[in-house]
Parts: sequence; C-alpha cells; structure tokens
Amino acid sequence: MSTAALLAGFLAGLSLIVAIGAQNAFVLRQGLRREHVLPVVAVCAAADAVLIAAGIAGLGVLITSHPTVLTATRWFGAVFLMVLAVGALRRARHAETLDPAAGGPASTRAVLGTCLALTFLNPHVYLDTVVLLGSLAHQHDPAAWSFGVGATTASVVWFAVLGLGAARLRPLFARPRSWQVLELLVAAVMATLAVLLVV
Repeated sequence: MSTAALLAGFLAGLSLIVAIGAQNAFVLRQGLRREHVLPVVAVCAAADAVLIAAGIAGLGVLITSHPTVLTATRWFGAVFLMVLAVGALRRARHAETLDPAAGGPASTRAVLGTCLALTFLNPHVYLDTVVLLGSLAHQHDPAAWSFGVGATTASVVWFAVLGLGAARLRPLFARPRSWQVLELLVAAVMATLAVLLVV
C-alpha cells in the first residue's frame, strides 16, 4: 500500500465529489429529513467504490470507445433529472408537505431507487469515477489500487459527513420557508444539470 498514492487518490476523489450536484443535493435533503440516511450514504459510497474499481480495472477504455452508451445515458439522465426538478418545485409550492412527518416517510425502496438512478443515469459519474479516476490511478502504477482505496475513502467520508452532518442544520429548517428555499435550490440544480447534459 503506497501512502503517496493513497493520499493522491483521496484528494482527487474529494475534489471531484464535493462539487454541487444532483446526488449531493439528494443526500443533503435525506439527511435533513432524517429519512433512510445510512442506507443512502452506504449506497452512494458503494456505487462510487464499484465505479472507481471498474475504472482501475479498465472499464474507462471501453466506455470511451463506445460513445453511444454515454449518449443514451445522458438523455435518460436528463429526463430523470427534469422529473425530479418538477417534483421539487411541487413540494416547494406546498409548504405543508415539506414537514418530514407529512404524509409519512418515503419507502426505503423508493429512496434507494432514486439514489441509484441519480448515480447511474448521470454520465458525468462515469467520466469522473471510471474514466478520470481510472486514468489518474494508473499514473501511480504499480500502486493504482492504493490510489483507488484513497478515492473510495474520500467518497465514504464525504457522503457520511453530508448525510449525517445535515442533521445539525435541522434548526434552520424548522420553518416551512427554509424547506421551500431548499426545494427551489434542488429544483434549480436538477434542471440545470438536465440542460447541461443535453447541450
């Protein structure tokens, strides 16, 4: 295990994952609602681990040689993100539905399904984790897998901090107006990413 490669992987992974995106917005929202937070964090981190490992194993070369796969994923992802944006706008319009207790919590299956879709229908995830991190890892050969462990650790740390740390912001979100602002921001992020995927 190379300490230098491990640290390089951690910093590279963190620099890519901290950017505001659909997945981070979703994890933050679930953390604020205290709804299936640990399963969401686990799924996000595990998905990143699988994608990073696939990139180091050589999947990045396969993806870049078949651009039609990324094109199809891009369109599916754009449609899915727009659906989520519309849902966030609807929640923002009805303050009474923003209370986590209102209408009961979403099922674990529904939440994790959304989480998986946000992860695997986003072509940028493949470009960041599989292609970019996979390529960077091989710059540290023969310690490529140490780099991968570092990048995966960054993912675990970030999602845990984001999901579990969001609870500290709950006093701020005790008012419906704060939830409305959050939902509007989520809608804006989702819609912007959908448009960027298409264009």
